[in-house]
Amino acid sequence: MNNNPMSGIIPQQPPIEAESDVHVVKSRLEWGEPAFTILDVRDRSTYNEGHIMGAMPMPIDDLTDRAIDSLDKSRDIYIYGTNQGQTAQAAQLLRSAGFEHVSQLKGGLGAWKAIGGPTEGIIESRTPAGADDYNVVSRMQNHLENQQRN
Repeated sequence: MNNNPMSGIIPQQPPIEAESDVHVVKSRLEWGEPAFTILDVRDRSTYNEGHIMGAMPMPIDDLTDRAIDSLDKSRDIYIYGTNQGQTAQAAQLLRSAGFEHVSQLKGGLGAWKAIGGPTEGIIESRTPAGADDYNVVSRMQNHLENQQRN
């Protein structure tokens, strides 16, 4: 018998799969679940143009070193890159480094945007209104970056 009164209300998260659908990650974000990280392994300029809101930039070239320095090896990590090949390579690098819960985000940024997942970045700020319109800090950063370019 489980004595936790919340156990019937908040379902226990099953271990993450080797590949995850964007809907799974979006629902975890919407429920405000802690203890997971989204990693973007594309190069920094591509990341700056647009990425999943809250994703950490970790370019594949220095992915392992940066992940070891900043992430717990038992943390749930969702990862995406430019394409499935890069995503799979990045996931393999992390697993080889001892990270236990690494999942490839199927379809990456494109699939995320297709289901209306929140994004941020220079190009994303020019797209139609979405959840990130209320993120004043990122909008100010985007504005400053655009001013410096022009």
